[in-house]
Amino acid sequence: MSSSPNDQGDSKKSPESPQVPGEEQRRSPPVPWFFILMVVFAVFLFVRWLNDPANVGTRVPYSFFLQQLDAKNVTEVKFYGDALTGKWSSIPDPTGNQKYEDKFNTRLPEPATHDADLIDRMVQAGVKDIDDEPIDISPMLQMFVWMMPLLLIVGLVWMMIRRSSDPMGGGMLGNFARSPARRFHPSEQRTTFDDVAAMDQAKSELQEVVEFLKNPPKFQRLGAQIPKGVLLMGPPGTGKTLLARATAGEAGVPFYSINGSEFIQMFVGVGASRVRDLFRTAKDNAPCILFIDEIDAVGRMRGAGLGGGHDEREQTLNQILSEMDGFQQSEAVIVIAATNRPDVLDAALLRPGRFDRHVTIDRPPKEGRAAILKVHCRKVPLGDQLDINDLAASTIGFSGADLRNLVNEAALNATRSDKDCVETEDFEVARDRVLMGPQREEVLNEEEKEKTAYHEAGHALIAWMLPNVDPVHKVTIVPRGRALGVTQLLPEEESYHMGEGKLHDQLVMIMGGRAAEKAVFSEYSAGAEDDLKRATQIARRMVGYWGMSDAIGPVAFRHGEEHPFLGKEIHENKEFSEETAHVIDKEVQRFLSTASERAFKLLNDHRDKLDRIVEALLDKETIDKSGLVELIGEPA
Repeated sequence: MSSSPNDQGDSKKSPESPQVPGEEQRRSPPVPWFFILMVVFAVFLFVRWLNDPANVGTRVPYSFFLQQLDAKNVTEVKFYGDALTGKWSSIPDPTGNQKYEDKFNTRLPEPATHDADLIDRMVQAGVKDIDDEPIDISPMLQMFVWMMPLLLIVGLVWMMIRRSSDPMGGGMLGNFARSPARRFHPSEQRTTFDDVAAMDQAKSELQEVVEFLKNPPKFQRLGAQIPKGVLLMGPPGTGKTLLARATAGEAGVPFYSINGSEFIQMFVGVGASRVRDLFRTAKDNAPCILFIDEIDAVGRMRGAGLGGGHDEREQTLNQILSEMDGFQQSEAVIVIAATNRPDVLDAALLRPGRFDRHVTIDRPPKEGRAAILKVHCRKVPLGDQLDINDLAASTIGFSGADLRNLVNEAALNATRSDKDCVETEDFEVARDRVLMGPQREEVLNEEEKEKTAYHEAGHALIAWMLPNVDPVHKVTIVPRGRALGVTQLLPEEESYHMGEGKLHDQLVMIMGGRAAEKAVFSEYSAGAEDDLKRATQIARRMVGYWGMSDAIGPVAFRHGEEHPFLGKEIHENKEFSEETAHVIDKEVQRFLSTASERAFKLLNDHRDKLDRIVEALLDKETIDKSGLVELIGEPA
């Protein structure tokens, strides 16, 4: 139930700018001629359908027509070849289920009796309007009607074959081979290095790339070769995509952006075709920048796929390697890639001549966070009492995306309160929401609330008394996120090195909530599951990774593929004997048991302070650092 600012989830990157219309080099083809013919043919068929005599009135037998003609019930007749239409003077009475309209049509018998006798019979019957000129479709028009569908089918097949054979791709078949990269024109690239805060070292690494794109002959004159590829590495949300776009904006060149997963499709060979199309387009528009985000989706080590050398992902990677080898220095095309898993990339991608410049972008320090907050607060009205430097000091471990989210959450909170500006308390609420999760509307009974209070008080009291543990910022029994209560710890300064003593004290603090429950209620609860999981991970890394156990010695036993930035194991892949695994497990158990015993002793020795914290939590539900000072004095 305890929380730490280092437990941050992946942050989403800011969305891409919309594609600039009309800037694609490969414009959409004009409307093919057969589409125009299809429209004309459709209009012709519609008009023909409207003029079809079979659609006029009620269809009646020819004998019935003669019967009504002799009864002088027909007033109008028009001939259409072997058919005629007419109009009744009075609608005939229904016979059975047949209902008649005021107009009718009928088919003349074969051979047609459209002769003088029929005309005379109509005149004698008193038909006033007789159109006795037969209307028929000419043979040429009939041939056109029958040939038009065949011509359309032939034209459609011809177009598909022609466009699918186009080297640039296109059509219904060629679109699969075209690169889905989005192009951003220099006129729309307003992001520059001035918009990127807290990355001075990374910007200096990319400044040579900018100078080369602005003036390639300057480097070529002295024989200097600019790196073909730049690999941006760092945790999620640290601004790798933003830095790539700023590089293009600073150089004033076109920027092509694509995600590594967009190369891969279900059809074999599509990824390689898209790579060829992308690099061909880049060469035609040099100088420019190609940006491949999440390149680990396609650039993982070869030989690990199920399909071996025929694996689609590996074919795509091979094509990327081939295209980067084919670059000439005069083409002035720079490939920038971003990843948070550089450890899984194929070695051929990282050799000189490809991605030979590696730029690491880490979470920003205090000064960098202050600069990032100022960038994100440009359009946010801030209160007079708000200090950006104090806010930056309280957000240790936040990435650029986390800080952007913090500012947005604070602005939303101020909007909900109908304020005119964003104040310090809005950022406090936003930080609690980011670190501990949103509040949940759950009603705990008295017993559950008391157990939660003792659990969080155990964490807080031990953290308060051990100097190697980060200071307590806030303790609450208000349900947040997935926890019923949270103890929030905030370090006072960045820490890049953690000693053995601090790790052991951290284990004691984590086991404090479970120890408090046992000391007061004489039983453990299921609420300590997350605490045990975190403590076990730390203890196992101390024993198996960092050589902090005398029984194991200075050896690192990897349990799986480790994430280089997040410190997480991806899959199990033990490379040591079962006997060694047993010793490691015994040492992990010893570390945790020792930490639990220390937690029991500390809580029993200071039971009065534990009870005071619990009483305050049951009364106020939330206690901050100043409240703890009033209850139990200054921290150790």
